[in-house]
Amino acid sequence: MKKQEFKNLISQKITYLDGATGSNLMKRGMPSGVCPEKWILENPDIMIQLQREFVEAGSNIIYAPTFTCNRIKLEEYHLEHKIAEYNHELVRLSKIAADGRAYVAGDLTMTGRQLEPMGTMKFEELVDVYKEQAKYLVDAGVDLFIIETMMSLQETRAALIACSEVCDLPIMVTMTFEADGRSLYGTDAITATIVLQSLGADAIGANCSTGPDKMAKIITEMKSVATVPVIAKPNAGMPALDGQGNTIYTMSTEEFADGMVIMTECGASILGGCCGTSPEYIANLVKKTKNLNLPQIEVEKKRFLTSERKTLAFGLDDNFIIVGERINPTGKKALQAQLREGKLDLVMQFAEEQEENGAKVLDINVGMSGIDEKETMLRVITEVSSQVSLPLVIDSSHTDVIEAALRIYPGRALINSISLESEKIEKLLPIAKKYGSMFILLPLSDKGLPQNLKERVSIIDEVTNKALTMGFIKEDIIVDGLVATVGANPKAARETLETVAYCKQNGLATICGLSNISFGLPERININMTFLSLAIREGLTMAIANPSQQLLVNSALATDLLLNKEGSDLNYINKMNELSEKGISVQVTSGGNDLKKATQTLSSNPSNETTFSEKTILSQIHESVIKGSKNKILDQVKIALEEKNPPTDILDTALIPAIGIVGELFEKGKYFLPQLISSAEAMKIAVEYLEPLLLAQNGEQDMPVVVIATVKGDIHDIGKNLVALMFKNYGFKVYDLGKDVSNEKIVEAAKKYNAKIVALSALMTTTMQEMKRFISYAKEQKLEAKVMIGGAVITEDYALEIGADGYSKDAAEAVRVAKDILGIEA
Repeated sequence: MKKQEFKNLISQKITYLDGATGSNLMKRGMPSGVCPEKWILENPDIMIQLQREFVEAGSNIIYAPTFTCNRIKLEEYHLEHKIAEYNHELVRLSKIAADGRAYVAGDLTMTGRQLEPMGTMKFEELVDVYKEQAKYLVDAGVDLFIIETMMSLQETRAALIACSEVCDLPIMVTMTFEADGRSLYGTDAITATIVLQSLGADAIGANCSTGPDKMAKIITEMKSVATVPVIAKPNAGMPALDGQGNTIYTMSTEEFADGMVIMTECGASILGGCCGTSPEYIANLVKKTKNLNLPQIEVEKKRFLTSERKTLAFGLDDNFIIVGERINPTGKKALQAQLREGKLDLVMQFAEEQEENGAKVLDINVGMSGIDEKETMLRVITEVSSQVSLPLVIDSSHTDVIEAALRIYPGRALINSISLESEKIEKLLPIAKKYGSMFILLPLSDKGLPQNLKERVSIIDEVTNKALTMGFIKEDIIVDGLVATVGANPKAARETLETVAYCKQNGLATICGLSNISFGLPERININMTFLSLAIREGLTMAIANPSQQLLVNSALATDLLLNKEGSDLNYINKMNELSEKGISVQVTSGGNDLKKATQTLSSNPSNETTFSEKTILSQIHESVIKGSKNKILDQVKIALEEKNPPTDILDTALIPAIGIVGELFEKGKYFLPQLISSAEAMKIAVEYLEPLLLAQNGEQDMPVVVIATVKGDIHDIGKNLVALMFKNYGFKVYDLGKDVSNEKIVEAAKKYNAKIVALSALMTTTMQEMKRFISYAKEQKLEAKVMIGGAVITEDYALEIGADGYSKDAAEAVRVAKDILGIEA
């Protein structure tokens, strides 16, 4: 299937996908706990019949049952050597069922392994895993790809890159979002849409997790920024148990179809069903929607930069943006020394400070001698992306460094920069296009600096036209105003201002570095502030600057206010209130000396050598847990011990209160899974070092024992592993039995270790009923331990229904629930 054929299909009318595979196969005899691919191939007629029914119901595209047929998932059943055979045969079954009446999509999903820095898997290793499966699917003759039920944007990117590098078949992508509108890893629907469509997805949407009623907001948000068709494939409502202990979905086919009509009103034009949707659901869906027109929703043209968890949208008339400049070793001896040692403490400090001070984007430049720039850039990108929510600018003079960084960056980045120089335009433009990034257009050519405005404009036009012919749009380009020194060239300021004005008139955003304008002149802040105001008046979109230079920031805020930009009044007032609350005065009452003092007080010197403010070592440990600073917490704990702080004080006054704050931030939606894991891992490092000292100080204590496991038939363990880690951090003795664990083994371990709590996890609707079976079995075996349950598909009502002693919605809450069950003071 060519991409154009796919576009023709989806542009003519609403396109229909199939319904559920797993829940329907369970109804038709597939037991829990088996390898689904193996069982299907042992019972091929059941799969063929199910998919034929979907085709009869009106599905235009059916999913080959290759959902977990990748190397890592098959290893769970010791069947990795069957990967080629299984993918080929499963596609063959779907092609028999389709019989030329529907297209067959090769299905890929998450592997269950976590990427760095949360896990041990490298990004390129994951790309290779997906490439391997994608190649087998192409060989088997799939018409297109579907990457579905994805919870991590970075894993989704890996699968999308893999498929696009294997062939040019169309690629559909759907992610799964939680009740708060974000994925498990904290990505919102708008950010996911921008990143994935920029990376080349042909259709984007959401599947699983909820019914159509709760998916409406997600689809609306996606459609608001989507330039490709939007997919809606919800469940038949939420799962529940019937009287016989079977998992059912309470939403009728009629209610589901009515909900899907609303999906089209929200902007979805590719429709299907996930868990609980049988062929009858699809038939009723088609009946209710087949005569509806394709949604016609205008998408406002904006410029979008994103991190993994946040989108920065801006237009030519929006408020001025500061790009934080501090992560750059030029002139910073302390930062240079740390980078040579492989340490990133100052990098993280600068990143966090710039975010706190109002930067909306961070420039990342690690170009210096004595290091491997590419390796260092990748480490910095990974660490900063996991801890800071701002989009990044990838800044390097080396093409290979930029490409490597774009490949692993889990968002939509900005390249600094692409010029008309042959090396840059010929190599970097295709790279920018492949990874869907925006780029800074630097008006230089092989001849060097342009001599006048006419040459500048000529270069800008030539690079822009070249980009447009490659499929870029003007909103992908930000032109550098090329600031020169006014002390050397009296026309420098006017030339930059005229460049900015030209770009604004021609629909191009602009950026500049400010400090060059005043180089070599006294009281430079006067010139910088005035020049910035003039440039904003001409239409300057953003500047690379130090957000700690408060006088400069205030000048930009005041200029926006005077230009009556939307929201600028509140921005100015809020900033002034913030400074007032911090006791910072920005008034300059007399001459240059006062101005100089104010500037020095309010600005962070780019060469500042300070690495930490004056804090006690316990407060530093406390902060390291909150920020997930795994690289420095062990050294801090050792220093605390050298300073004669008792191990119990370190635990009770620094570590445990900090992880409590992290849990609160997670519950409030201010922290997401990456930060939660990083903080828990940082605390784990400290606790493991302190553990023998605590035992020596306090002797063996009768700490509560927790036996934890993912239930039989379920091979997901990300959430379970995090819960286990949180229990350990709070002093519980934890015996982690792993995943796909039988009831007999769980009860046996609970009795052997005299467990007070048995904690069970399930991520699939097909395995959640195993929890009820466990509780019945535990009662038969007279197990005294309390049982608490959790997992993506589990609800508090379900826990009450099956007689569990407690329910935890996430890892942050698990410890509190366990303490409540056991009557331990929080």
